[in-house]
Amino acid sequence: MKSQHQVILSIGSNQGNRLDNVKHCIELIHQKIGTVIKVSKIYETPSWGFDSDAFYNCALVLHTYSSPHKILTQALKIEKIVGRIRSEDKGYQSRIIDIDLIAFNEEIIDSEKLQIPHPLMQDRKFVLLPIRDLDLDWKHPVFKKNISELLEISSDQSVCEVLETIENPLQSIALEQFNYVAFEGNIGAGKTTLAIKIAEDFNAKTVLERFADNPFLPKFYKDQNRYAFPLEMSFLADRYQQLSDDLAQFDLFKDFLVADYHIFKSLIFAKITLAEDEYRLYRNLFDIVYREMPKPDLYIYLYQNSERLLQNIKKRGRSYEQKIPADYLDKINTGYLEYIKSQTELNVLIIDVSDKDFVKNQEDYLFVLEEIRNKIAG
Repeated sequence: MKSQHQVILSIGSNQGNRLDNVKHCIELIHQKIGTVIKVSKIYETPSWGFDSDAFYNCALVLHTYSSPHKILTQALKIEKIVGRIRSEDKGYQSRIIDIDLIAFNEEIIDSEKLQIPHPLMQDRKFVLLPIRDLDLDWKHPVFKKNISELLEISSDQSVCEVLETIENPLQSIALEQFNYVAFEGNIGAGKTTLAIKIAEDFNAKTVLERFADNPFLPKFYKDQNRYAFPLEMSFLADRYQQLSDDLAQFDLFKDFLVADYHIFKSLIFAKITLAEDEYRLYRNLFDIVYREMPKPDLYIYLYQNSERLLQNIKKRGRSYEQKIPADYLDKINTGYLEYIKSQTELNVLIIDVSDKDFVKNQEDYLFVLEEIRNKIAG
């Protein structure tokens, strides 16, 4: 799963209720373009290059999977929603809202419609000062300087005054109050994708399952009766080893961890795949292992119906998964839900994502975050 892009945007307004315009713009960016991770202070700055009312300016950093040209298109749509009407007159003008794409990772892009980094950013204190507030590990890919260094050499002598601080959209989701969050779900539910995305957005460390390295998995899908027991035993051993190693690296009272599995999944799959006598033996070994494992503070189960799971499995294209039958996925879903009902001491959240795509649709991802926020608020 690829990492998200880090994008820096600059926002300005000098018409109407400037503060409300900026806040509305940030909300729309968060809903439609990507997850707003940090927002700078609001600065009041004199108009630059023409005579007009002062601007309210800020900067933000967001995470997104979108391309820079798609971000530009979405930003222009948001400007229209907020009320900007672009004039064909050349030169600087007053405007209800202005969104500038300043940086896309540390890439250099020079096309007819888009130049990144913004070619004038180093000459604009109303751009540099808010970006400095974001405290990013970012260097200008052309000048090889960070934001503080660009400020030192900037020729702009404008007086930019800090007015106030506004809330980052993620501040209302106190996910960090949990030290250890585990995402679970059926095959193809998107648990790894979501775990990585959440970890990036909330600055968490990840514990990700090494399922692809299991040599018995392709053999199991060809001959389940023969390879079920060695498969489940190897999974249990590997999950125990990995969790023991990974969790030992972190302080479970200080670090914030996001995992894409909980070791109890071993028992759920084993109950489905193993013969009765094999399962009894497996259960004895599992109980010994399970007692030693730290339990997550929040356990999130991503429910998807089997039809959608099969679509996702086909899309990701792992050859050994392509013949998984729907009834096998149904049994796994049932096993998870029965397990969840039995776990009275586990803090559980079930989210139905059957009609959601939290990679392509930002609003679907925000739906998941809202479900988590409601659980925390409780």
